[in-house]
Amino acid sequence: MKNLTPHFPTTRREFLLTAGKGIGLLAFSRFAPSFLVQSTLAAAPAPEKDRSVLVLVQLAGGNDGLNTLIPFEDADYYRLRPTLGLAKDKVLRVSDTLGLHPSCTAMHGLLQEGKLGIVQNVGYPNPNRSHFRSTEIWETASRSDEIAETGWIGRYLDNACAGMPAGSHDPVAVHISNGVPQSFLSEHEHPTFGLLPGAGNRRENEETRKLLEQMVGQPSEGHESDNASFLKHTLMDALVTEQKVQRVLGDYRPGTGVNYPGNPFAASLRNVAALIAAGLPTRVYFVSLGGFDTHSNQVTQQANLLTQLSDGLAAFQKDLEAHQLGGQVLTMTFSEFGRRPSENESHGTDHGTAAPLFVMGSGIKGGLHGTAPSLKLARNQDLSFSTDFRQVYATALDAWLNCPSEPILGGKFDALGFV
Repeated sequence: MKNLTPHFPTTRREFLLTAGKGIGLLAFSRFAPSFLVQSTLAAAPAPEKDRSVLVLVQLAGGNDGLNTLIPFEDADYYRLRPTLGLAKDKVLRVSDTLGLHPSCTAMHGLLQEGKLGIVQNVGYPNPNRSHFRSTEIWETASRSDEIAETGWIGRYLDNACAGMPAGSHDPVAVHISNGVPQSFLSEHEHPTFGLLPGAGNRRENEETRKLLEQMVGQPSEGHESDNASFLKHTLMDALVTEQKVQRVLGDYRPGTGVNYPGNPFAASLRNVAALIAAGLPTRVYFVSLGGFDTHSNQVTQQANLLTQLSDGLAAFQKDLEAHQLGGQVLTMTFSEFGRRPSENESHGTDHGTAAPLFVMGSGIKGGLHGTAPSLKLARNQDLSFSTDFRQVYATALDAWLNCPSEPILGGKFDALGFV
């Protein structure tokens, strides 16, 4: 078989085609935002290594909020969910009327220690029930009637991370996912980086590294365009970052007594802990746990996913604390929408609107935030949200990342009390 020399992309079209074949995840994630989107730039301080870190955890597919935070004293909950409703004696009590799913034992422990907060009934006006569109709204922090070309984290990077030292290869944002999150898209180039989910994916990472080396070492053909020169320079930077990151991950040892569960989600969180402990100036990390689109046979599927979420987050928080980093990191979940309050005929739930999300860290104010939804609803009627998701973002930006939220979110949103 003929051994083909890897082709180096020289145009935006070629870049997009190459990225679609898989190499874009690692090699091109550092500059994909600047090629794909446009926005505005506002001045703000450059990042420092000892400043706070935000970890975003995506619950992809639309997590069912009513069976995550259960209103066990509400008769309407059991009226709407005659088979899916969780019995009062099974839930992990949070208050006199609310309890966590029984799979969330580890998170319940964090809640009791004041390290976990639950923001209730989060959504946005005029909700969209498309997975793609609603995810886009959450990741761009846009209104449901507008299309934004940049993500809310990308705009944060434009605002807050414009002063990285020249020649720095350390990423200001890292995603561990199968593609660049839309939330990372920005107008200006920032050193961001991507890893595949899981414990390391050594074979894939080694293949990517070798391909990067081949592409960097490929001789130029005649006069090299500015575009090609820029891309090759970026590839060199990506290779340096790739080698450094893999060295950090390979050398890392979790804290004493910390045992991460053996699944890709927990392994991704372990890798985030490794990079934070290495002292990188990275301000934002993104990981994803998928499978929450529970249209049928929800009971077992959601229980398994919530076990992964709960045990993974608890191990991550314990690991951070073992490295004296627990107070430096805010972890926050999000999902594109909740599920409908009434169960369907397939013992599942269909696309809905609002749902709770979780915040975690040693430096937060734990417990319940916001108000629970009303369940005085007809069959197939949706929840009315009481907390706008941009309030959560504004709190994280203003109070945690110390960056004014109004230029990023395009308006003023009242902060919540979890920071």
